[in-house]
Amino acid sequence: MANIDLNRRRVAAAAALLALPTVPAWAQGYPSRPIRVVVPYPAGGSTDQLARAIQQPMQELLGQPVVIDNRAGAGGTIGTDVVAKAAPDGYTLAFGNTGPNAVVSLLRKVPYDPVHDLAPISTVALTPMILAVPADSPARTLKEFLAYAKREGDKLNYGSVGNGSLSHLTGEQFNDQAGLKLKHIPYSGGAPLLAAFAGGQLQAAFVTGLDGASMLASGKVRYLAVATPKPTDVVPGLPAIAEEVPGFAATAWFGLLAPKGVPADILAKVHGAVVAAVARPEVRKIFIDRRIEPHSSTPQEMEQRIAGEMKHWGEVIKKAGITI
Repeated sequence: MANIDLNRRRVAAAAALLALPTVPAWAQGYPSRPIRVVVPYPAGGSTDQLARAIQQPMQELLGQPVVIDNRAGAGGTIGTDVVAKAAPDGYTLAFGNTGPNAVVSLLRKVPYDPVHDLAPISTVALTPMILAVPADSPARTLKEFLAYAKREGDKLNYGSVGNGSLSHLTGEQFNDQAGLKLKHIPYSGGAPLLAAFAGGQLQAAFVTGLDGASMLASGKVRYLAVATPKPTDVVPGLPAIAEEVPGFAATAWFGLLAPKGVPADILAKVHGAVVAAVARPEVRKIFIDRRIEPHSSTPQEMEQRIAGEMKHWGEVIKKAGITI
């Protein structure tokens, strides 16, 4: 009787093992060759700089070369599409941000589904949007700027790094929540935006600490406030816009994503390397020096962040009637 029970248990155990999902051969021993990280923007840009900050630490942690592949174009959607359609083997990843993963698909048709074709791994950094004005602006404080903008109405404008960009959407959210009528003037990136500031063509803009660094260093621009619920050490010395415009907040994120379908054990290994890389003192210093908050997350937290942003910015786009 005891032998029968033992045999039954053995058969049940074998059946349970057979029912377990099999791991593809290429998932075993990962990584065994170089990993390509697609940055969907030009080399030297803000997203590229942050990707390269974690490149060396990730190489050391994963034991294989991590190769940055810049695939710029179409607001980040060309490079993102490359990753969305790549083999789900963990050897092609995307270093993305808010734009192609949470905003662009709300404005126009893109060749991938940001929710169903990509798997979030971890955020790497967060950066609040900052309200910047020309150095010679008559408004020296946020309160003065709000009074100035309300008084001048649609005579004042704000610049952005492009139609549909986060700087554009943040400006429209600011108009709505603060009761302003600032006109939007789009530019094709941070350099033209700085030139417009320097030339006295703009009265305001929302920038990230990374993009705004050269503007600030030029002496042509001043920061007035940061788009966080309360003052933050990421951009010290600035008041929160929410102090005058309750509930106002706008933050950009940067992070790593994979094609949907990569085995869980591979995603877990990459996730562990990202978290460890972001925690390194030298990486944290690079980020903090650029007014960027080092910030890793779980895949679930990143997924929730993207879903929340798609809902929030979708409402802003609809209310403002934004099209590109």
